[in-house]
Amino acid sequence: MDGVLLAMPVLIGLIAIALIFDFLNGLHDAANSIATIVSTRVLRPRYAVMWAAFFNFIAFLFFGLHVAETIGRGIVDADVVDPLVIFSALIGAIVWNVITWALGIPSSSSHALIGGLVGAAVAKAGTGTIIIAGLAKTVGAIFLSPATGFVLALLLILTVSWLFVRQTPFFADKVFRVLQFVSASLYSLGHGGNDAQKTMGIIAVLLYSQGMLGSEFYVPFWVVISCHACIALGTLMGGWRIVHTMGSRITRLTPMQGCCAETGGAITLFAATWLGIPVSTTHTITGAIVGVGAARRTNAVRWGVARHIVVAWVLTLPAAAAISAATFLVVGLFV
Repeated sequence: MDGVLLAMPVLIGLIAIALIFDFLNGLHDAANSIATIVSTRVLRPRYAVMWAAFFNFIAFLFFGLHVAETIGRGIVDADVVDPLVIFSALIGAIVWNVITWALGIPSSSSHALIGGLVGAAVAKAGTGTIIIAGLAKTVGAIFLSPATGFVLALLLILTVSWLFVRQTPFFADKVFRVLQFVSASLYSLGHGGNDAQKTMGIIAVLLYSQGMLGSEFYVPFWVVISCHACIALGTLMGGWRIVHTMGSRITRLTPMQGCCAETGGAITLFAATWLGIPVSTTHTITGAIVGVGAARRTNAVRWGVARHIVVAWVLTLPAAAAISAATFLVVGLFV
């Protein structure tokens, strides 16, 4: 490209594609925010998505932009990023999201995006472009976030079960139907706070690579608002195939279990977002749901469904990277 002005149409188009990905992220990951509160029948699906979308949108009021900075500067060398790399990364992530959405598999939009970015960067300039520390932190989170969600949810369900052991099931159900509004709100905040920042990082590094941000990397406020609005709109549209998998096919949930799963997941997401770690909200809530199911009895969890989800987790990074690298090489022949 000869200059910033010449790049404007391409830049606008790529930002639009990034925001489409952000919308699909909300659509694909809507189940993360609402599956438990829908499956326990505390809220009807229509109202649950509105509830989740609202907290997805306002999450920027509660979190810094550490995750966006990790995506923008901590996964691949920012110097190799150009419009074709960003385009290929987004296509890789979008294609994998659509495939897993169609199959009803709750894979990670976050890791699809990171895989896409790595695949395109490697296709352009080799493995030396990867920032090992940043990628290792992300890969480690594939295992740590569901494990943390599992442990926290398991501890929470055991604790509240002990506290309510002398109460009638009717009383406990009534209390946790109210508390689940709080836990669902917290989880949706964590979901919006972590996931929206990934697209912010992609748009910001694109602007930085084209000289639009000056000499220092930062995330403009209009990018922050746009990304939160798009992910909230995607959540509002819902992802009912995945809601079914998350909310009922892994294990049957009561309001007490749903509240503990959401709270355990929310704590994990809050910590990861403050630490700047781009984790998968899908992995986190799945681990938490398995945790509350296993607390009841191990055969309460449909381990076959959980196993298929884990396979999708493992495949997401390399699959999105492969699609992204192929896109880069093919499109590169024509531009």
